[in-house]
Amino acid sequence: MSVFPTKILLATDGSEDAAQATEAARDLAVRSGSELHVVHVWHDVPGPYRRGFVKRELRRQGQEILDEQVLKLESAGCKVTKAHLREGRTSNEVIELSDELGVGLLVVGSRGLGTVRRILMGSHSEEIVHRARVPVLVVRRGDSAWPPSRVIIGEDFSDDARQTGEFGASIAALYEAEVVLIYAHPDMPEVPPGEARDAAVQELGDMRKRNEERLDSRAEELAEILGSRPGVRMSDGYPATAILEAAQQDAKPPLIAVGSRGLAGASRTRLGSVSTKVVTAAPGPVLVVPHT
Repeated sequence: MSVFPTKILLATDGSEDAAQATEAARDLAVRSGSELHVVHVWHDVPGPYRRGFVKRELRRQGQEILDEQVLKLESAGCKVTKAHLREGRTSNEVIELSDELGVGLLVVGSRGLGTVRRILMGSHSEEIVHRARVPVLVVRRGDSAWPPSRVIIGEDFSDDARQTGEFGASIAALYEAEVVLIYAHPDMPEVPPGEARDAAVQELGDMRKRNEERLDSRAEELAEILGSRPGVRMSDGYPATAILEAAQQDAKPPLIAVGSRGLAGASRTRLGSVSTKVVTAAPGPVLVVPHT
């Protein structure tokens, strides 16, 4: 069983920061048998410098970048189904093309710049992550970023989290990677003093037991994709913090899979803020699965 998509779209600008994303997209396409499409978006020059020959030169340079990426991919044994040259705003064009093609995964690169990292192509890639209607894989620059040997999946018992888990597990299955399912519940009530204490302790214990059972149930579902049961972990901390702390424990950065929104425990906290924090601060690649 696998939910891996049959079409992948790689968005590239031809830079060194995009190289690892290109490798990840190539590897995923080859291992899964998915179609691989490649897009490069070039930008016209506004204002008084906008002339016909300038526009033609910019388009020529864009086509050159695209052709070079396709050559690298095919030289490495990956067939590119189609290369797409687009003009305009990067995020708009990439999202529009992904809808036109009906792809199941967008792959973009990133550069690591300190604790809070900026995504490749600046705000355009941030917009891709938060506006795309398909899963987005953000791959960080670095030789050890891909392939993943461990996958951390954020769980909150929502339908969105189930889809995220299945997608993350499908990638893990391609690489026989270890999988850990993490559920964080930051809103556990405090135990009151006095006569109500015993009842509150019992209620908290029952709540934790129910959550453990639900987490185990999700792990059993993912075992059908993985062929073995993933590890599980519960935390009383905030979801983004728990996920990032788990990611920091590995010498090689793991792949983190999170939903773009969902239920964070009983508080109905949107996972939008969680995905933002994880994408900007994670040490390795991040898969963001949108709400459907």
